Amino acid sequence: MATTTKTRKLLVPLATLVAAGAIAVGSGATFTSTSGNTISAVTAGTLTHSNTKADQAVFSLKDMKPGDVVNGSLTLTNTGSLPAAFSLTEVSSANGFSATNLTLDIVDTTDNKTVYTGTFGGLADGTKNELGTWAAGSAHSFKFTVKLNQATPNGDQGATANAVYKWDSVQLDGQTFDQ
Repeated sequence: MATTTKTRKLLVPLATLVAAGAIAVGSGATFTSTSGNTISAVTAGTLTHSNTKADQAVFSLKDMKPGDVVNGSLTLTNTGSLPAAFSLTEVSSANGFSATNLTLDIVDTTDNKTVYTGTFGGLADGTKNELGTWAAGSAHSFKFTVKLNQATPNGDQGATANAVYKWDSVQLDGQTFDQ
């Protein structure tokens, strides 16, 4: 019996340690940590512009005579949320006046920059003329000046000239944003 008592004395403390260990592991006493993020999102910008003379003539004068000057103006505004590259295109033009008797000047009066100066209809039809990059909300005013030369000959009586203009705004190249 002495051996049995010694074995029991050894087994009881060992069993107690095993039971305590099982309770500690089984109790879920484990450290944890979690984190989260709010909704991650993107929103597309807008690309729009306004023209104070949209779908209207910039200038119009009947019965022009040698020495007359007609001015027309308009303002373009980048009404979108994105900066944009703006351009002017002469879509079509006709000039029935002889030589260089009828001239046209186009000036960006906001930047005091000449866009075109020369014979009326002299802009290459269908070719974009770059006006620069404008920030969202910025506006530019343009003045068109048409002059009939004082020395225009009698042969130009009844002559006509006309042009159609188109203004474009185009988004800038895409960028990478690291956050």
